[in-house]
Amino acid sequence: MKLIIYFTFFLITKMAFAEFFQDISNIIKNNKERLSYGISVTDFNKDGQFEFIVTGFRHPNLALSYKKGYLENLINEEVFSDNIRSTIGVAACDIDNDGFEELYFLNTDTYSGRKQYSDRLLDNQTKIIDLFEIEKNLKSLNLTAGRSVVCVDRNGVGTYGFYVANYGGPTRFYELINNQIIDKAPMLNIDKITGGRAAVSGHILGNHMDIFAANERGPNFLYFNEDGIFKDFAGKLGVEDVFENGRGTTLTDFLYRGQLDIVTGNWEGEHRIFLKGDKKFKDVATSAFKTPSRVRTVISADFDNDGYDEIFINNIGEANKLFKISNDGELYQIDLNVGLEKNGLGTGAAVADIDNDGILELLLSHGESGMQPLSLYKANVNRPFRYLRIFPKTIYNAPARGSTVILNTNFRKHAKTIDAGSGYLCQMEPIAHYGLRVNEKVESVTIKWTDGSSNNFKIDKLNKTYIFKKDI
Repeated sequence: MKLIIYFTFFLITKMAFAEFFQDISNIIKNNKERLSYGISVTDFNKDGQFEFIVTGFRHPNLALSYKKGYLENLINEEVFSDNIRSTIGVAACDIDNDGFEELYFLNTDTYSGRKQYSDRLLDNQTKIIDLFEIEKNLKSLNLTAGRSVVCVDRNGVGTYGFYVANYGGPTRFYELINNQIIDKAPMLNIDKITGGRAAVSGHILGNHMDIFAANERGPNFLYFNEDGIFKDFAGKLGVEDVFENGRGTTLTDFLYRGQLDIVTGNWEGEHRIFLKGDKKFKDVATSAFKTPSRVRTVISADFDNDGYDEIFINNIGEANKLFKISNDGELYQIDLNVGLEKNGLGTGAAVADIDNDGILELLLSHGESGMQPLSLYKANVNRPFRYLRIFPKTIYNAPARGSTVILNTNFRKHAKTIDAGSGYLCQMEPIAHYGLRVNEKVESVTIKWTDGSSNNFKIDKLNKTYIFKKDI
């Protein structure tokens, strides 16, 4: 009891007197006003370092890499920059088993229904090529206005496909089969027509990658993956949310118990924290968290390395919000000045330890109703601090997106998903980042792979990134 009282007092005191974020936007080179949307984190140029991939709406797409203290764009090839098309969603994963991630750019030049320009699926070979421009793939073009795209290893073999949430047209599910792009959605019976918005994929219900899709003007979907075939359990499990309009969505372990729950924001409606129960999900969001807003991206991460995750709510045209998840599943709102962005036109957000200092950076994009530059923040963290980063890889040596990492300590079993995208337009770094609590001792980490198998790994040292590759 004394520990809980002390923890609560510590949180309130810390939040009342300390500025949580610092603004480091000045390290972004040529940070001009523009219309930006989704952000992904991947190593697309194959230099061994992650880039922030920032989409541009009739502005160039960017690949921002950390070099000599600055973030600068490293890719200017026309097929990548593509400032004619209206790119809003983005996700990266390895679809051809070459160990490197391909990049899906979702273009939307109209609000709903048929659009003029198709999406791009980029492969960085000796040069960057758009796989959709190859003649045999032209019949598979997505010419429907879309919003989000998420990677799914449907069969658990390390080979990914792309689930594309469209608006006013059928959902797509693209896989590379015999070197040809095929839309498998009709065969899988998931080619539904709805107001598709966000989509996330991971170990939500079972041992394979399930899909949760937050929709507008219609019920959400929760697809249970049974041997590569999807069945919608949203109604049965209480997450349909029929009267709300889904936006930013993420997976988080709300009770630090070793399993994933669903956090989803609704446009000008009540936001949800769907806690997974024995028979169905229960919304445990507090009144402060539920408060309607013009929500875009929702992120769960440990920004300040104290061992407790925060939930960041990025809004457009109104102030952002930040909440801390305490050890007993209580939410405490953190007052923001830096990062509040009352007049920010937030359209996307992503996190990565882009400078490899053990603290996550938060990149915010802006646009839609007006041009604004990018913003970059990181938490004010007192040194020394302790952290652990786990980077699972597939048998092909690509990021094992959709796998689950569980941190096993004397205080918690804390599950994190290796983000597959696209809580709304965006995708986080493919690493599970943990800050560590006072007096916390790490015993091991467990990786649950996309085929449902698990491996347990001992941790000898802290303050480093471990790479673990799946055995064949």
